[in-house]
Amino acid sequence: MPLSDDLGNVRRARGIGALGVTVLLALTACSSAVPGTPIAARATGPIGPVPPGLDRFYAQPLSWEACEDYATDFISESLYDDEDLRCAKLRVPLDYAKPDGRDITIGLLRKEASSTADRLGALVINPGGPGQSGMVAAAAVAGNSWDHPLSSRFDLVGFDPRGIGASEPAVQCLSDAEKDAERLEAPVPGNGPEAVAAVEKESKEYADKCVANTGADVLANIGTRDVAKDMDVLRSALGERKLNYVGFSYGTRIGTAYAEAFPGNVRAMVLDGAVDPTADRVASAIGQANGFKKAFDAFAADCVKEQTCPLGTDAAQAEAKLDAMLEPLKATPLTVGDRKLSYSDAVTAVAQFLYSEGEWTGLAKSLTELTKGKGESLLQFADIYLGRGPDGKYSNIHDAFTAVHCVDDPPVKDRAVVEEQARRIRDGVPKSSLNEDEDFVAALDECAFWPVPNTSQPHEPKVPGLPKVLVISSTGDPATPYESGVKLAKALGANLLTVEANSHTAFLGDSKCVNDAGAAYLVDLKLPAEGMKCS
Repeated sequence: MPLSDDLGNVRRARGIGALGVTVLLALTACSSAVPGTPIAARATGPIGPVPPGLDRFYAQPLSWEACEDYATDFISESLYDDEDLRCAKLRVPLDYAKPDGRDITIGLLRKEASSTADRLGALVINPGGPGQSGMVAAAAVAGNSWDHPLSSRFDLVGFDPRGIGASEPAVQCLSDAEKDAERLEAPVPGNGPEAVAAVEKESKEYADKCVANTGADVLANIGTRDVAKDMDVLRSALGERKLNYVGFSYGTRIGTAYAEAFPGNVRAMVLDGAVDPTADRVASAIGQANGFKKAFDAFAADCVKEQTCPLGTDAAQAEAKLDAMLEPLKATPLTVGDRKLSYSDAVTAVAQFLYSEGEWTGLAKSLTELTKGKGESLLQFADIYLGRGPDGKYSNIHDAFTAVHCVDDPPVKDRAVVEEQARRIRDGVPKSSLNEDEDFVAALDECAFWPVPNTSQPHEPKVPGLPKVLVISSTGDPATPYESGVKLAKALGANLLTVEANSHTAFLGDSKCVNDAGAAYLVDLKLPAEGMKCS
């Protein structure tokens, strides 16, 4: 079951990625804010070079106001009620080839630098996905209690990429009821003709609903190519001649696209949890599946040291124990209150726990509960991962994931190629509960039925004129394997900071070594020495 922030063809398990569940679970209501009034709009741009026909966008004023009305789910509601945060909308063209055509809006959130005298500019943050809210990420970073210079030296700015969160129009494919129902579907058995037909039927229906509920014109312009262009409009509207950027996971793909399109507009860029810019679907699926297998093995080795480990005392048998524990859910989901925990939900939750070593205790506890017929913790984690709030409403993170993926990469419509890819994936990934049978079905996915062409594809980035940037990669990253960071650093001519940890991304987390190195670079442009390692 690919859980990539960037790749995979199973909708039931889309990656929430970069800042991790640890941050999401920690999001609690902030101090009550006094309702703010909009700050008078003031044009600061255009700043820097302006592509032809885009003057009105690059020179637009931003009207900053209280953020409560920008909340779109229970997480943003808990964060945006903070008087230090201000939000605005940025206008951009839906289609950059037609700048005089339809406009759309990008949601923005900002916390101003606490030290006006020492302010260096704006620091733009993207947490990945695709589908995650950069506004939520910026609000979470702004409220983080660890001592760092970023909040004093930079305005912390997050944006919801086009189609996502507070940006309008939103990508919408399935209703909340349809998403609930999809989670309860049994895995497709086998990989024969009936399985292929079932998967393709579901994929086509999904693509059709995306078109009906979102519009083909929006889907045609939802990809990373256009998000990078939006980010340059944002740079100018913020009054910044050069961009300071931190991108996590899929956010590294956005950063790479920006570096290719606007290398001369970059001041500093931290790319953490890198997506390999050259990897195709097969390589990414195999790399990530093995990454999660490595993470599970590390968890199991740690767990079996304790007599209470639900996976027994032999790490070599732990995965078989997990398989046996989850197998009954395929036929009979577990009742949890007025809901049910499906096999898909349980696998999704397990994989989500594996994103960070800090969640291993929670995983052991949740699996222990499962052995006692209880599934509350697993269902809660699956809900967080899949964007379902306590009120039963979903964010559009996973619809957006599919929409971006389907225009970022070439669709595969040749059945012979699909069969060959499925064979290579079957041969290259470990067979276990962490990889659902659907991944090995030689069926056309949603993107094969997508109504618009792709706007980019995997390739070796070319970035002449790009200043030195920083790539961070963790040796035990399950979602974006360490080697992806090595490749991206080489392609960008960047310095690589290696983090010896079992976690998906590391900057702005618990490692003082990583945080200090990243902050020193962003503030003083002082890069860590080549070969530097943190833990």
